[in-house]
Amino acid sequence: MFTAVHVTSWLWLLLEISLVIRDRVRGTGSARADRGTRRLVVVLTLSATLAATVFEFLLPAGSALRFSALGLPGWEQIAGVVAMGAGLVLRGWSVVVLGKAFRTTVEVGRDQPVVTRGPYRRVRHPSYTGVLLLAAGYGLAAGNWLSFALTVVLPLVSVLVRIAVEERALVRVLGRPYETYRAGTKRLVPGLW
Repeated sequence: MFTAVHVTSWLWLLLEISLVIRDRVRGTGSARADRGTRRLVVVLTLSATLAATVFEFLLPAGSALRFSALGLPGWEQIAGVVAMGAGLVLRGWSVVVLGKAFRTTVEVGRDQPVVTRGPYRRVRHPSYTGVLLLAAGYGLAAGNWLSFALTVVLPLVSVLVRIAVEERALVRVLGRPYETYRAGTKRLVPGLW
């Protein structure tokens, strides 16, 4: 099972690297308003996953902080891999649906339409939902409460900051069409938030 975690982690890393390379090759030509949020998301998410890995190996086998203390051995790795797989698919699907409009920095083109198909039909920021699922899944698979807390809280904080910056840029550039979409579509979780 742990091999599945490693494979999914490598696929996640390859996806993110390919997106950054794609952005570098394309260059920028749109209104840019990132404000360092790409760096914030990368640093906090990477820090959380690295710390999760360290805690996984440092905590003694019988520690009360390990999920195995609940008497359900192995459930966290299965749930973690499922969450990571779902997050990877959602992030990839979001990138494909946005196409050329998807950037790793906050950029909004004046001719960019408001996308309401695919995962964007249900939530405004499905690629961030995917990142959060990936990170939380990694924390679950690490098998302890410290890892899970870090991989939920740090990426969530960075994504919330990023969403605030991104939404200001989208409203400023796209105006009423985006405001209408925002009023009728939840941020990260369909039907909830």
